Amino acid sequence: MRRCRVFTREDIDSIPELQALSRDHRETMKAVSWVFPFRVNEYVIRELIDWSAAPEDPLYRLVFPQPGMLLPGQLSEIQGLTSRGVSEEELEQAARQIQLTLNVHPAGQKALNVPWMDGRPLPGVQHKYRETLLFFPAAGQSCHSYCTYCFRWAQFTRPDRFRFESHETSSLLRYLQLHREVNSVLITGGDPLVMRTKVLRRYVEPLLDPSLDHIRSIRFGTKSLSYWPYRFVSDPDADDLLRLFEEIRSTGRHVALMAHVSHPRELETPVVRQAIRRIQGAGAVIRTQSPIVRGVNDDADSWATLWRTQVQLGLVPYYMFVARDTGAQHYFKLPLAEALDVYNGAFRQLSGLGRTARGPVMSATPGKVLVTGVSRVAGEDVFVLQFLQGRDPDWVGRPFFARFDPQAAWLDELRPAFGESEFFFESRFREIKAALAAGQVSRRSPPALSAGPTPKPPAPTYSWNRHIQKS
Repeated sequence: MRRCRVFTREDIDSIPELQALSRDHRETMKAVSWVFPFRVNEYVIRELIDWSAAPEDPLYRLVFPQPGMLLPGQLSEIQGLTSRGVSEEELEQAARQIQLTLNVHPAGQKALNVPWMDGRPLPGVQHKYRETLLFFPAAGQSCHSYCTYCFRWAQFTRPDRFRFESHETSSLLRYLQLHREVNSVLITGGDPLVMRTKVLRRYVEPLLDPSLDHIRSIRFGTKSLSYWPYRFVSDPDADDLLRLFEEIRSTGRHVALMAHVSHPRELETPVVRQAIRRIQGAGAVIRTQSPIVRGVNDDADSWATLWRTQVQLGLVPYYMFVARDTGAQHYFKLPLAEALDVYNGAFRQLSGLGRTARGPVMSATPGKVLVTGVSRVAGEDVFVLQFLQGRDPDWVGRPFFARFDPQAAWLDELRPAFGESEFFFESRFREIKAALAAGQVSRRSPPALSAGPTPKPPAPTYSWNRHIQKS
């Protein structure tokens, strides 16, 4: 049995492979890690990173902090404090002030995504899209290694008020019983598969109750397949984890591992291939996704190789995301036009089996927006966009147009085409936000936008942002 040995900021000077890099480089790495959480395990260090190419190696850049992740003034501030030997408390306070400028919770995760029940917000739950609910179990708010680009970097920081997490399932179950429009639960984090299986069972087994027969799929958002494939092979409870997948399948529900795979090398080791076979043997489907990240996977050939390999191994290519507007986005982002070129360059190299991957996709505040392409319409160069998911389901699938901007990297940097003053969804979105801010979300009426029959009014009262009545 192989144990997962991890390294954090305190261990940087003791990682043998880093000794080939200068002391200044390591000290800068430590400074950055005060702001952005750092954690890497021995498997990633020894089997994924090409140290002959470090610090330019893509997998090195994926896990080890880099100077450009902080703006020059921010970096010099932290380095100045570390050189003066100030206390950890003072360093943490300075880091916290920088973190507060980095859009800690993008896309309305706290202000707009958290549902209410019994007059209170539900901790550790997000319900942004009608059919899908996200659940953040407290015991799963870590990872086997941390990605430098991680859009949920705040889950790994202190204080706990930055985090989404739930310590129990009873409120979640009551909420799901009320909301039969939900048919898919995504257990996420962090990474829920850092939990021992006996702990994970406490969160999963209640979801299999017959009263929740409307839940047709259970997903696990995870990077474990890439960062610690032994989780599925030789960990003491690996077999029990696979039995849990089988038990979910035995109830007729779909089991999906939403695997974050950023680079082809993550799928090359013998143990990851073994892990994939065991997961598939337990009846789970592995769907793969990743943002396009500057310096890691910002070329078409890497994505084409990644998606072809996934198809060969029986994985389903799912999303190419755009780096979210949080954390070190300024360092890792690509303009939408460049991301689209990379996507199209990879897409053209694939057979139809690999063309299940959609991208580039922005998980923005109004919803998941796909950049379909660039076209010339009525004498104007435009981005062609559409919602794959929206806070209002009526937005989904409706094409809309933005003026072409070669530097724009996020939805709020785009402007409507053809002289329009705003995009088609903005008026409705203002209604949703205003009603939430004013506390006008109905806590008694049935869901206005729910799919399927409305359940009989139960004792608890509840709300959800898409239940705001349209004017």
